[in-house]
Amino acid sequence: MGCCRSKGVVTKRVVLAFSREELLYDIAEWAFVEGDVMPVKDEHERHQVIDIAQEGNVNLATRVLNLSHSEVVELLYPYTKEEIKDGERLDDVLEEPEKYEIEMSVPETMSRSSLKYLRDLIHDYMVSRVLREWMSITNNINPNSKLNWDDKIEDIKSKIRRGLKWRMKPLRISQHP
Repeated sequence: MGCCRSKGVVTKRVVLAFSREELLYDIAEWAFVEGDVMPVKDEHERHQVIDIAQEGNVNLATRVLNLSHSEVVELLYPYTKEEIKDGERLDDVLEEPEKYEIEMSVPETMSRSSLKYLRDLIHDYMVSRVLREWMSITNNINPNSKLNWDDKIEDIKSKIRRGLKWRMKPLRISQHP
């Protein structure tokens, strides 16, 4: 039996965890590809795009990772709803977590494959969010770069919403004579 009941639905608690190191690695890989295919006259332009995860730049990437994590948690509401603690205080000091975690309460009927798909989509979302911000600043030679990342982000968000809507409802098989 699941751990929680919400409106008669038996639920289970799950945690999706995302390694900051893995996210930064993928961000750096994509940024390298973007920089490598840039038609540049000055190598400094290319190096600005590629150096996203280097010292001095990684703080900006981390802030966007933190924001993208919050966006995903909000996108997954009400499966991620957390109560506010009385007197809670939040500040804007840069946090560099080793792992970004998303605690969810999901229906008992949700499959492990659906969770793995959701995990992969969220990973891609977080990576893409950082790259969109970075390319909007550094890749002025190719203004379509930011637009491409915008499209990818919207596609991922749509897949997350569709997947949750479809997978979170109890499966009902209609009977035919």
